[in-house]
Amino acid sequence: MTEFWEEAFKEKQEMWGPEPSKSTLLIKDLFVNNGVKQVLIPGIGYGRNAKIFLNHGMSVTGIEISETAINIAKKHFGNYLSIYHGSVTEMPFDDKKYDGIYCYALIHLLDQEERKGLIQACYNQLEGGGWMAFTTITKQATTYGRGRQISEDRFEMFGGVKMFFYDEGTIQEEFGDAGLFEVSKVEENYPFYLIKCRKSV
Repeated sequence: MTEFWEEAFKEKQEMWGPEPSKSTLLIKDLFVNNGVKQVLIPGIGYGRNAKIFLNHGMSVTGIEISETAINIAKKHFGNYLSIYHGSVTEMPFDDKKYDGIYCYALIHLLDQEERKGLIQACYNQLEGGGWMAFTTITKQATTYGRGRQISEDRFEMFGGVKMFFYDEGTIQEEFGDAGLFEVSKVEENYPFYLIKCRKSV
């Protein structure tokens, strides 16, 4: 998967533009309203979703598999961002606890064990009382059911991308023990679920 994303970034560079996603604006409000100070972003990409947290006085640490994306982020943010180079499946990269964790459009690219591992790894790095949010593609996406089926609700398409499509049942199943308290729908380039969790104090 590393090589696929390296090629994607090299070819398209800042493929999603400079502005944060709609989901990120909603999570920024959640974090600001609850006094979040230190944010971890697994799958930070080139940093477009980090800027708004930085602008509101939060420190941001990222994890990113693509060196190309990391170099673009460094060009834009310099030392304002700290990014670990590696896969989210290898978390943790430090022993810090964060009061906010935000994972945008990443978890559906993982298989079942990797998804379970990512949720647990994020929950483990969350401070008591901290907040974490994930966005993920839904079964309402026009791409659902296309390509080669790998397993239930998981398909390979776009020349090798493997995607799992969530519904509310699988969200409850995978996030239910991780402080899940709200699921909402957000229209981005695909229909997404915005999944919010909080760790008990």
